[in-house]
Amino acid sequence: MPDLPAVDGVVSAPQVLATARSIAAVQLRSGAVPWFPGGHVDPWDHVESAMALSAAGLVTEAERAYEWLRATQRSDGSWPLQVRDGAVEDAASDSNFCAYPAVGVWHHVTTTGDEGFAERMWPVVRRAIDFVLGLQQARGEVAWARGTGGEVAGEALLAGSASIHHSLVCALALAEHLGVAQPDWEVALERLAHALRHHPEAFAAKDRYAMDWYYPVLGGPLRDATGHDRIMRRWSDFFVDGLGVRCVDDNPWVTGAETCELVLSLELLGRRELAVQALASMQHLREEDGSYWTGLVYSDRKRWPVERTTWTGAAMVLAADVLCRATPGAAIFHTARPGPPTGARPVDDACGCPARLSELVTD
Repeated sequence: MPDLPAVDGVVSAPQVLATARSIAAVQLRSGAVPWFPGGHVDPWDHVESAMALSAAGLVTEAERAYEWLRATQRSDGSWPLQVRDGAVEDAASDSNFCAYPAVGVWHHVTTTGDEGFAERMWPVVRRAIDFVLGLQQARGEVAWARGTGGEVAGEALLAGSASIHHSLVCALALAEHLGVAQPDWEVALERLAHALRHHPEAFAAKDRYAMDWYYPVLGGPLRDATGHDRIMRRWSDFFVDGLGVRCVDDNPWVTGAETCELVLSLELLGRRELAVQALASMQHLREEDGSYWTGLVYSDRKRWPVERTTWTGAAMVLAADVLCRATPGAAIFHTARPGPPTGARPVDDACGCPARLSELVTD
């Protein structure tokens, strides 16, 4: 058994393993990981769970999860937004959901060093990223979905596009690892990063949501003083001492996954002490078997929704690993983007301001 994540005084290695096993206990024979027993499956949260399984050394279970992705990918490179017991409940495709397998695949490769896995999953990642970039708009943002009739949802989401930024970075890292140049992806990454840094008007206004607060840091474009100021400016709006992060700034409702994603964001900004504090704050959601409740309405001390979600436990495992660097995969959120595109068509001025090919922060 490899080293397991643990954070002194917050969560032990046996506790992390118990959480991973609680996720594996929900996994279906097909390899799919639903939200909870009897719940639905979506590609993003499925991948998050697979990453936690890898980080905790449950490699066989993780690879079953990735095999499910390979087996269920559609010919256009996408996955349905929602599946339950093998039946599609929502056939639309979310761009962020379809991009995220690139993060999981690169995480598993860096965690295990399995070259065969990298080669086997490369076509899956390539088709998925090509599908997602078919939804990128001229200014750089990515429309959030493609409907069942092929129509493009015109709205771009800030958190989703920031997450896609990280997915593109990981996809390019995998491509470089395999020696398969993808210059058009590099251009797309530059466009997206520029939109995220300089064009807030490109994205739907959802600033009451915590994810829009921290995802520009977590996804990569704002890991400098701008990102630090962004987090600190709204700290009191979202963080509740001893409880975690409000999912939305106007409700007395804290959620475990958002808290753990804030942990990752704080660590990326070099605020380790605050990150450990945040991880400790969400442990009230833990159950004896290692699973985690999704959230708590703290005004009346009621858990809501009344479900223990695999992806909440998975976010906790990944946050613990990033804080203690127990596995090579812990560096996944520090994966640096490639340099400015070479050998690709130049970034044009579709957004109305000069393109800055070297403006991004790298780790």
